[in-house]
Amino acid sequence: MNHPLTRRQQEIYDYLLDNLSSFPHPPTLDELCIALGLSSKGSLHKQIQALIDAGLVEPMNNRRRGIRLTSESGEDESTGLPFLGYIAAGSPIEAVEQHESVQIPDFLRTSKPCYVLQVKGESMIEEGILDGDQIIIEQRDHAKNGEIVVALIEGTDATLKRIEQKKGSVVLHPANSTMKPMVFATDQVQIQGVLVGQMRRYH
Repeated sequence: MNHPLTRRQQEIYDYLLDNLSSFPHPPTLDELCIALGLSSKGSLHKQIQALIDAGLVEPMNNRRRGIRLTSESGEDESTGLPFLGYIAAGSPIEAVEQHESVQIPDFLRTSKPCYVLQVKGESMIEEGILDGDQIIIEQRDHAKNGEIVVALIEGTDATLKRIEQKKGSVVLHPANSTMKPMVFATDQVQIQGVLVGQMRRYH
């Protein structure tokens, strides 16, 4: 970005970030005028042109002349991370693969392949990971001691725990003082990813 955004341009850009996915198609200037409560399409055109020059939005080359965010702007509404079901933060449960995707802000993920799971259970509450939270997992088969991982146990049940790897054994530590660590032989546990981000919805 060559120039900082003006307050008005930032307001428009923030609106697009927060609301673009709610439009059934890339919105036109007329539609944005209505949505933003503006009376002058000409003024909005200048602001959008500044966002285009900054590389944050781009015009669609079709008859509707809609506006969409560029991939460099921090979000691409046409993509997302795969939602792979539920992960136990308690007793291990089976992680059920689901064919959905979830929009994730770039700062919550890494540059490596990631996926999203929803937490069930309370074994990680002392780490601030609560039942119902969505977590972003970087997909990999190794972890450092102390990292919070998705661990697949005996090829069937997945659980979310802090890992401690010892010679010949793996200890999966809960973050709940009422629960005990789980100890397995090394060949019983397969690491499927490491926690890198977390989202929570308040109602």
